[in-house]
Amino acid sequence: QDRLFQMDWLRRKATGCLSEIIGIEGVEQDTISRTIGHRRIAETEWEQSPEETRQLLEGFTKGVNVAIEQSASRMPIEFDLLGYHPAPWEPTDCLSIASEFRYYLTVRYPVITNPELALRTLGDGQLYNEFLKGEADDESIVPTGAYPLSPSDGQPVGSTISDNSDGAGSNNWVVSGSRTASGKPMLASDPHIAFAAVSCWYEAHLTGASFNVVGMAYAGMPAIMFGRTARIAWGITNNICSQRDLYQEKTDNEHPDSFLFDGQWEPATKVEEVILVKGKEPSRIVVTSSRNGPIVNDILPSVAQSSDPVSLRWLGTEYCGWLTSLLGMDRAQSAEEFTTSMDGWLVPTFSVVFADENGNIGYQSAGQIPLRRSDERGYRPGWDPDHQWIGMIPRDGMPGFQNPERGWITSANNRTAPEDFPYPLYGRWSSGHRARRIRQMFEARGTLTQQDMVEMQHDVTSIRATECVPKLLDTLAKPANPRISEALSYLRSWDYLMDTDRIGATIFDVFFTHWQKTVVKEHFHNEATASAISGASSGLASTLLAGDEAGWFCNTDRVEAIQKAMNDALAELEERLGSDMALWNWGRLHKINLQHVLSDRGDLGQLLDRGGLPVKGNGITVCNTGYDPNYLAPMGANYRLITDFSVEPAGLFAVDA
Repeated sequence: QDRLFQMDWLRRKATGCLSEIIGIEGVEQDTISRTIGHRRIAETEWEQSPEETRQLLEGFTKGVNVAIEQSASRMPIEFDLLGYHPAPWEPTDCLSIASEFRYYLTVRYPVITNPELALRTLGDGQLYNEFLKGEADDESIVPTGAYPLSPSDGQPVGSTISDNSDGAGSNNWVVSGSRTASGKPMLASDPHIAFAAVSCWYEAHLTGASFNVVGMAYAGMPAIMFGRTARIAWGITNNICSQRDLYQEKTDNEHPDSFLFDGQWEPATKVEEVILVKGKEPSRIVVTSSRNGPIVNDILPSVAQSSDPVSLRWLGTEYCGWLTSLLGMDRAQSAEEFTTSMDGWLVPTFSVVFADENGNIGYQSAGQIPLRRSDERGYRPGWDPDHQWIGMIPRDGMPGFQNPERGWITSANNRTAPEDFPYPLYGRWSSGHRARRIRQMFEARGTLTQQDMVEMQHDVTSIRATECVPKLLDTLAKPANPRISEALSYLRSWDYLMDTDRIGATIFDVFFTHWQKTVVKEHFHNEATASAISGASSGLASTLLAGDEAGWFCNTDRVEAIQKAMNDALAELEERLGSDMALWNWGRLHKINLQHVLSDRGDLGQLLDRGGLPVKGNGITVCNTGYDPNYLAPMGANYRLITDFSVEPAGLFAVDA
């Protein structure tokens, strides 16, 4: 009734049928979905799903189709604007949507292509390692000692990285009754995802037979993804452990349509896909695959595209069991039932925190992770058997613990476990800044209340700024000009809050963006490449504000480079906000735009878009509002929930954006 067009859009996006309704503009997305094969994955998932899961999908489907029939004469406005009527819903549409969402959560090409591009430019040495350095890497979800130690094969557990999409994450935490005013557990969760005129989340209370659960579902998926039953509550973040690899494939003119593997030429498999395009001739693509998976050159970031074929191996092509596990979680009445329900879950990897009415709190890394013989940041050689997957981390070997003595657990897309964890997790985690700030707030507060949870979710302290601004002020102790001197005075008096009225927030955020560009251009002289990967240099850029032990600046004076970045930042701000620095508050730059998926079609944006208001926070604050090249707020907490087990009757304290 509320989301029919959104659901139809999501299934078309997943199955590669957007072009049928929007024309040539949809071909790029349709090509991605057809190449990955979400529809084919869904059909296989349907055949392998338990009978009860299929019955529930069929029941959901019948309800959707009744709504379509009842709405025949009064369709949502988007159907009229585009001039079509939705086809009947099918159970596999739900599974296609789930597959596309898993792909969004787990593939993230730049995490591999950026290191690959860096390796080609810097070589495999100290500068390469410096470039890959992340921020706040010591903030771990699972503490040392919360797992059995056993001999490992020497592979690293994983690493915190710097990445253009560093803010694309989530927060959650859970507090035991030993730390709350009521003596009962509390839980908070706020997944971060792109802001839009219509949220991807749908708040629901699912009741009947064995179900009594409230929380958030992903539109088109018939299960509550995070929320609570009467006896247990949970929240989610993306774990960002590797469930995919990119392989460089080897070809030869004498062996056409073949790929080399272990000294033998193996024939490629090919599938032709016909994309129907409104107002145009159909677009035909051929999806070519090696033993590792489809060739994805055409859908990689443009700077990473080349003539040599690159294939994607993704665990999401296997039977994932995600929906079945979610339905089990939706029925759970205890911590044991809850964790057991995740046993069949393969993809995606989530960090799940939970609490039950008996006072237990816990963390579980859901999903599974492929084992490899070696760690690799960039492309793997597709022809080398030593780079094939060799199994999975066993389910009971995935990180998880309960009832820590400190009385709280948190995750924020940060490092899952320390380096002595017994299994390599192949993590490519976001900076630990949000996790560090959450830890600081727990350590600074005594007995916690629901209002403390609210204030923590709204915290906009920039830990990056607390680390970088003192280094910047020391380095520029003798400013090059009066304009820089004025800017430094605002930074000295700034309290490191990314609030809408803070001038220091504006100056630092824009400076750091220009500083990253300056750092990258020292070695990456191709403008497109430098622009694409500058966001992946934040760890290195932070280090270089204090010194340059690795010799990154080989042709430029480091201090002069910092001064130039500051001058460039001030020039951009003057162009955007005027010459009066006293008016450069963060809210004038950092605004939220809630765009509809049809926003760019003629003047529809004026009718369907919302937003334009200033918002606090940025991509690395707990109150996360993302960042983009124009310093806007593209993503963050579309939904926040707090569960307080002392409140009767059982419910959720929640905000839906």
